[in-house]
Amino acid sequence: MTRVLLTGNAAAAWGARLAGVDYVPAFPITPQTEILETLGAWIEGGELRARMVMLESEHSMVTAAGAAAATGVRVFTATSSQGLLYALEMLYTVAGWRAPFVLVNVSRGLAAPITLGSDHGDVLAARDCGFLQLHAASAQEVLDFVLLGARLGEDARVRLPVLVNLDGFTLSFTREPVALPEAVEAARFVGPFDPGTVRFRASRPISQAVAVLGGSPYSYFRYEMQRAAEAALLAWPEVAGAFANAFGRRYEAVATHRCEDAEVVLCLLGALATQAEGVVDQLRAEGRRVGLVRPRLLRPFPAEALRAALAGKRAVAVLDQDLSLGLGGVLHGELAAALYGAAGAPPVLASFVGGLGGRDVAGTELAAMLEAAARAADAGVPPAPRLLYTETELRELRKLQAIALGERHELARGERSELARGEGA
Repeated sequence: MTRVLLTGNAAAAWGARLAGVDYVPAFPITPQTEILETLGAWIEGGELRARMVMLESEHSMVTAAGAAAATGVRVFTATSSQGLLYALEMLYTVAGWRAPFVLVNVSRGLAAPITLGSDHGDVLAARDCGFLQLHAASAQEVLDFVLLGARLGEDARVRLPVLVNLDGFTLSFTREPVALPEAVEAARFVGPFDPGTVRFRASRPISQAVAVLGGSPYSYFRYEMQRAAEAALLAWPEVAGAFANAFGRRYEAVATHRCEDAEVVLCLLGALATQAEGVVDQLRAEGRRVGLVRPRLLRPFPAEALRAALAGKRAVAVLDQDLSLGLGGVLHGELAAALYGAAGAPPVLASFVGGLGGRDVAGTELAAMLEAAARAADAGVPPAPRLLYTETELRELRKLQAIALGERHELARGERSELARGEGA
């Protein structure tokens, strides 16, 4: 095993290479493009025996990925943000085909307004499409989750595509030390691709229930997908155990940091967990009994593991880097549903929304969230949901708005003067 410095994007490409992918349908989009460039260079140089095809859109790319997987080859592809939403129709379709492959999403905020900064609005918009979802916090997890995702999705009990998510810019372009498994060991772990009963053949077509008439058969096949997702949650400990035996790294469905005796816990997804661990350690050094909980699996949702990790805590501060308009944070809502009525559930579940569009979340803000949750527990009253936004930021935005408004007024005055001159002529 070799340790090298890799960006999150390069780690994703290495995961695909070590998984032995045969086909890479592609369409570039910032900040995902480095993944495709890396794979393309390896294919052109003969280091990776695979075929890459550039499609005209993400919609076609995901269609090709599902169709290729259904013919019996291992498939990998990647996208981001608007690309993921452009392909959303086909995400539902290929999941319904039960065609397993790995799709990496490099999270980026959605338009409008347009931004290149990262948040989780894109990936969480796809949470109900039928793809399993793994959320990585480090470049090492990105690589490992591609391997784990290939094996989990191809499991005969599951047969579903897998989405591996990493945070754009924060992780996609940050270099971190990564342990590269030996190619032989990675191939042994993933195993040969077995399409099982999933087959598209021109010579002898086999029905994949791609069309039904009536709600009864439709309900049957949707429920079969639900059972497959549930089976993935049951299969995860086995797959993660095999990975730990092969490479020495074990990934529980829910990651915890200093939670055993914690009274107040921070819960979030993705790369911000690295910074949050440092904040927890600092507060621990000051005598505060705090901890961190991070779901690695989001679909299927590890409700039982989360209930176990949070049982007996006084309060949980949930940070969402997303905003479901009209509702609030997605993770907060799902966690509240999972904890409702559970024995030992924390009495206070505080909702914070921040990091939208790549906005920085400072360590002091993470500490303040834990403090606010603790105060709410003392008072016995859950706090109102909060958007992380400072008075300084608001003042700066008001200045920009004033400048834009002034330019519009100046333009309007110029148009009126020109009109007046024309009328005079």
